[in-house]
Amino acid sequence: MKAPKSELFCGESGTTLRFTTALCSLVEGGCTLTGGPSLSMRPVEPLLEALRQMGVECESKGGYPPVKVRGMGRMENDEVSIRGDVSSQFVSALLLVAPLRNGMRINLTTPLESKPYVKMTMDTQRNFGVTVQASDDMRSYLIKKQAYRPVEMTVEGDWSSAANILAAGALAGKVAVENLNPKSSQADTAIIDILKTLGVHMQIAEKRIVVEKSDLGAVDVDLSNSPDLFPVTASLCATASGVSFLRGLRRLRFKESDRVAAMMAGLQKMGVDLRLEEDVLMIEGGRPEGETIETHNDHRIAMAFSVLGLVSEGETTILNADCVSKSYPRFWEDMETIGADIRRSEDD
Repeated sequence: MKAPKSELFCGESGTTLRFTTALCSLVEGGCTLTGGPSLSMRPVEPLLEALRQMGVECESKGGYPPVKVRGMGRMENDEVSIRGDVSSQFVSALLLVAPLRNGMRINLTTPLESKPYVKMTMDTQRNFGVTVQASDDMRSYLIKKQAYRPVEMTVEGDWSSAANILAAGALAGKVAVENLNPKSSQADTAIIDILKTLGVHMQIAEKRIVVEKSDLGAVDVDLSNSPDLFPVTASLCATASGVSFLRGLRRLRFKESDRVAAMMAGLQKMGVDLRLEEDVLMIEGGRPEGETIETHNDHRIAMAFSVLGLVSEGETTILNADCVSKSYPRFWEDMETIGADIRRSEDD
C-alpha cells in the first residue's frame, strides 16, 4: 500500500473513517482523512491513542476529524489498550489490521458495548481465513500474524435498514421482507424480539419475515448492544399502549446526530409525552400528530419518523429527506411500494 496523493473524504460514515484510519497506519507516508459536518463531530481520539501506543504518528482536531496519520509500514509495539465503551468500531478497526503486522494483543480498559458488532467482525475475518482469539468477556484479544485469503461470499440483507420496513408493517399493514437471515450475527436482529415483545404478529421463515398491523403494548428494552434500533423503536413505542422504557442510550449522543435529543425533540413536537433520566427514555404511547421533522442529516432519524408518520394524525414532513441515501438509497421508493403516500417537495 502507498500513501494517497489527496485527502481521503469519508462523507458522513464513521465506519469508513475509523476503519480507514487504522488501515492508514500500515501505509508508509502521510494520510489525511476528512468528513462531512456531522462526521466532524464524532470522536476518534481513543483509536488514535491506541495507534500511538504502537508507535504510529497521528493527530486530530481536538479528538475529532480531520485526522492525520503518518504510518511506517510497520508498528513497534505488539500490545495495546483501548476503551471498549465509546465505540465498538475502534476495536473492530484494530482487529482488521492486526493480522497484517506481526500480531497484536488488544486489551480493553472498560467493558465492551455493542458486542455483536465485534463478533460480526471476527466472523467475517474467519470467513477470510483469519482467526482471532477472544476472552469470554471480550475484553482481551490475541491476533497472530496471518494473511487474508480471497473467498466468494454472499452479503446478507441489512437488518438495520429492514427494521424500519418491518416497523411500518407493524403499525400500518402487512409487510413481507425477504433476504433476511434470522440467525445472523448482526446486532439488529434484536428487532425480532423487540417486535414480539411489543405484541406484533409475525411469521418467520428461513429468509423471509412477515409482520402484520398489531395493537402494540409498552416494552422495557436495553438497546446498548443494538443502538441503531433506538430511533425506530422509539417511534413504535410512541404508539404503544402504556409507558415504555428504553435503556442503554448513553453512546447515542455520538452518532450522526445526538439521536436521543433528536428523537425527543421530534416526538415532543408530535405531542408524545416522554421523560429522560440519565440513559433511560420513558415514552408514553398515544396518537401522535403529524409535524415537520428536522432530521439533523441523520438517516435513521429520517426513517424512524417516516414510519411514525404513517399512523400520525395529519401530514408529516421530513426535512433533508435525502439523508437516507447514506444507508438505504431506495428507502422512499420501498415505502411507496408497501403503500405509503409520499409526496416529494421541489427542494428534495
